[in-house]
Amino acid sequence: MTYNLPPGLKRTLFFYWNEPWLKLGHPIVLFEHLRKTYGTIVHYRFMGTSIIFISDPEYIREILINQAPSFVKERTVRRMKVLLGEGLLTADDPIHARNRKLVAPAFHRQRIAAYGDTIVAIAAHTADQWQPGQTIDIAAAMMALSLEVVARTLFDTDVTADVRSINDEVNTIMELYNFIVAMPALERYLDWPIPGLVRFRRSRDRLNRVVERIIHQRREEMVAGRTIAGRGDLLSMLIASRYEPEDAATSRTDGMSDEQIRDEVLTIFLAGYETVANALAWTWYCLSQNPQAEAGLHAELDAVLGNADGSRRLPTLADYSALRYTEQVFAESMRLYPPAWAQGRMSTRPITLGPYRIPAGAHFFFSQYIVHRSEEFYPDPLRFDPDRHTPEAKAGRPKFAYFPFGGGGRQCIGESFAWMEGVLTIATIASRWRLSYLGTTPPVPQAKITLRPRDPLLMRLTQR
Repeated sequence: MTYNLPPGLKRTLFFYWNEPWLKLGHPIVLFEHLRKTYGTIVHYRFMGTSIIFISDPEYIREILINQAPSFVKERTVRRMKVLLGEGLLTADDPIHARNRKLVAPAFHRQRIAAYGDTIVAIAAHTADQWQPGQTIDIAAAMMALSLEVVARTLFDTDVTADVRSINDEVNTIMELYNFIVAMPALERYLDWPIPGLVRFRRSRDRLNRVVERIIHQRREEMVAGRTIAGRGDLLSMLIASRYEPEDAATSRTDGMSDEQIRDEVLTIFLAGYETVANALAWTWYCLSQNPQAEAGLHAELDAVLGNADGSRRLPTLADYSALRYTEQVFAESMRLYPPAWAQGRMSTRPITLGPYRIPAGAHFFFSQYIVHRSEEFYPDPLRFDPDRHTPEAKAGRPKFAYFPFGGGGRQCIGESFAWMEGVLTIATIASRWRLSYLGTTPPVPQAKITLRPRDPLLMRLTQR
């Protein structure tokens, strides 16, 4: 069969090892170079595998929607099975489709709406601890806030020692992410006494023990009838869920095993904690650098939440639909600094994209970070402008010119929850505080599982 590959690097990636655009642990630098040099679809090879890097929204639509059955998760995501097992992030169909159907009720709009008051209460408690003139690391503060939200909504508990332990082990594994992804055939050597693998195994084993203990305790509570009637935390819903009798993929009518629940709990914990915390941290930085947008945000909060005496009340879920500019601020932050900064797929059969014919087994990468900063869709792309996300502006762009939560059948199941948490948290804190960035240079994004600030994001608090 004849293939017609896109333009790109003539030699394998290793040949360019000394080039300034190829830095270990900094894939965005490579992606920026490929986009600038070769255009919106680029071919290169790495360890004998064809890689197709795409920043064309229509080609991304082809992969995620139109030709989705021809793709599975690519190697870097499959590699995370050593931590997340067959959770929604890593599983392929039919396991993914079956378990997504089982998990979906936990993320139904009416179900997650019940968490609105919890989110506001946690954000308000955070704001209560701050003092005028205080300097804080806003990235760490948002991690702590998001951890509290996850503890309440996922486990229906405070941030206990167990929850902190989960957080600590996840952070250790995040530090090892580039090593885990880059090591060839890692699965074969997981039991070897290699220092990085020893650290990973210890953290993973401790993580599994904690989560399995929490699941076991919750099962015992539910069997003994000691849970509160109508308890709506996500863990209890996962334990109570049942496969549909007509599920042809399994012919099962029982529920998830403890192992399956563990995989989903870890996936939800990672996706629901890291991503929103980082999105919020970047939002405060963007606002601090853009007084006009900050003023627009404050004007909306004063109009929606203002009292006759000039004070502002806490937001409620009923205010959510009126906080349009607040949502646009959050959306623009995720345009410039998308927590999920890249995605990938692997073709299981030959693929046609426009004039190109690409073989089975090729890996396809596309980066929200790169597409969201495309001048074609966002004039003056580095400028922070929440008005890019009005209904009229969004209607004028292709769907995959903006996709912070992915798309297609694998679109993030917690997207509605993330929007609600982000908007209500911003409204709660910005009603009371302005945050000023203290750095002398822009913060450096660090592309790991999520897009984190590399260094502490120090900000000074001013009471409104």
